[in-house]
Amino acid sequence: MPSQPIALGLGCDRGTPAATLVWAVVDALASCGAALADVAAVASINLKADEPGLLELARWQGWTIHFYPAAELAAVPVPHPSETVRKYTGTPSVSEAAALLAAGVGMDQLIIEKLKYRGPDGRNATVSIARIPQ
Repeated sequence: MPSQPIALGLGCDRGTPAATLVWAVVDALASCGAALADVAAVASINLKADEPGLLELARWQGWTIHFYPAAELAAVPVPHPSETVRKYTGTPSVSEAAALLAAGVGMDQLIIEKLKYRGPDGRNATVSIARIPQ
């Protein structure tokens, strides 16, 4: 598969270590044949703007994470909305909606839908990947 720019949407439990996030991202990239070098945009919800693991992952990769407000994420149609996520964040989707917003595309460009990863620490992370049009 030729290399193309992609956007990552990231969600996680509060206190999720960077190592768990790294494994979640690696799993998601591997499942669609993409590489770290293909990542052109990274996004999450503004509730995670102070999340140490996310910030450490971004520093390690040299990424700038764009943090969207819940209302903006909630306006994005996604394939797997969650009432549990809405209860805690104010939006039914973090990773899928963030990936789509960061890529500037609709659901048809979502290549990884809400891949869930549970780390050995018991913390959960979700990763969604959208193609960025060239």
